[in-house]
Amino acid sequence: MRSFVGIHRLGLAALAATAALGLATPAAAQQRPLVTEDPEPIGAGRILIEAGLDVSHDQQYPVSGLRGNLLRAPTIGLSFGISSIAEFQLDGGGFNRLSIHERNAAPLSNMVTVTSNITHDVEDVVVGTKIRLRAEGPGHPALAVRFATRLPNAQNETGLGLDTTDFSMALLGAKTVQSLRVVGNIGFAILGDATDGNRQNDVLIYGASLARAVTDHAEVVGEVNGRVSTRAGDAFPGTESRGVLNMGARYTRGLVRVDAALFFGLTPTSPTVGFATGVTYVFHAFNVP
Repeated sequence: MRSFVGIHRLGLAALAATAALGLATPAAAQQRPLVTEDPEPIGAGRILIEAGLDVSHDQQYPVSGLRGNLLRAPTIGLSFGISSIAEFQLDGGGFNRLSIHERNAAPLSNMVTVTSNITHDVEDVVVGTKIRLRAEGPGHPALAVRFATRLPNAQNETGLGLDTTDFSMALLGAKTVQSLRVVGNIGFAILGDATDGNRQNDVLIYGASLARAVTDHAEVVGEVNGRVSTRAGDAFPGTESRGVLNMGARYTRGLVRVDAALFFGLTPTSPTVGFATGVTYVFHAFNVP
């Protein structure tokens, strides 16, 4: 799924995967379990459905003061190929469940109404659009731009939501070299301050992924993905720098792909370790005039 995360130290020892021929097709441009966005759209008239779950150990919520292990299931992503160069995206989830290990003093901890050691809520929905500017060719990479808005579906009364709306824009690039696919994202996000509606933090967002085919159907993948606060002082709670090192594999058979990955936090506010798995299905659904 596509979400905003950030970096403190780069461990770009993440080896990774995708076949050169596989990535030449629009359906293969999508890349669960990675977050770094490939510039290739899924193709006109196609719909991509992805679903999965992930578990994060030591997940922190600086605004509510909660800390614990987070289960997200199912995580859901939908992409619609609205033309040969553009797609519309919806990402979210139906259920987030936090097993609370700590409650710390925080700016909005007094708003949390949960009294047990478990809290749950829906996932914030991210609405995005990706537009390819240039297809990949000999001597030059594919380029695209992506615009996305995160909506405040999760509530701060559960301790899991911020009740803020965020906007991001990123430039996407990718190049296939033999059986290796290299993808990079760079851009910015405007994150609202959950403690003061009149303030925001503009953060740098980034991603770098590698993917390599090991058989006709299997790949190993890896990435570093995150965000960096650009404020001179401390970031507003909930807008801190965050980063994840993600390593995994995926297996494609026909129109269906399954994946699994381990991820490791790179900043103090990122989860220490986690696991994700899911499935992706792409099909032709409608004709574009």
